[in-house]
Amino acid sequence: MPPPLHRPVDHTALLDELAARCRATRSTTAGASATPSGLAALDALLPDGGWPRGAITELLADVAGIGELGLLLPALAGLNRAGLAHAWIAPPYLPGVAGLSRGGIDLARLLLVATRSERETLWAAEQALRCSGLGAVLLWPAAPTDRCVRRLQLAAESAGSLGFLFRPAAAAAAPSPAALRLQLAPHGTGLEVRIIKARGGRPHAVVVHPAAAAGA
Repeated sequence: MPPPLHRPVDHTALLDELAARCRATRSTTAGASATPSGLAALDALLPDGGWPRGAITELLADVAGIGELGLLLPALAGLNRAGLAHAWIAPPYLPGVAGLSRGGIDLARLLLVATRSERETLWAAEQALRCSGLGAVLLWPAAPTDRCVRRLQLAAESAGSLGFLFRPAAAAAAPSPAALRLQLAPHGTGLEVRIIKARGGRPHAVVVHPAAAAGA
């Protein structure tokens, strides 16, 4: 198992890095309401046919490492090809470089941010979501409040970015301001994705193909 991240976030350095990313990149998906997930069975069930832009998507699972990152890799790789970077805020472990590369991720366009506290995690995520040069932001907060999720939702709306919030499955019992909420569970060698909240949609369940659900 890889070692956990431990370096604290430097607020000034992070803002400088985000500013540089925004200057160096330009969104080619402005005006789009969704980004295709790259998984046809999932896109067929999601409102507008993909991950909602300018919104927070919650991924709810009992344990990490069941294929949740593999669910996102096709879309993240597509954003990289469009010239957009993505940020990972407070991931519990360092991602596997080999798996990301196989998934088409451009490591030069991946910004990893380690934090010391929930406050730093949410601050960094909000700044990243407001950066138009970042096509997606993935974050792993400890226990965000509804108010915090609402702030993240507003930040994502301001730049039209994709926000992915990883939470425990138990969080599904409580309401959330997130635009899309998916409950994930292992299904054989694949992944079951259950839509428990979707703007303009109804709950459905779909089993993603095992090859597509392979974790990074």
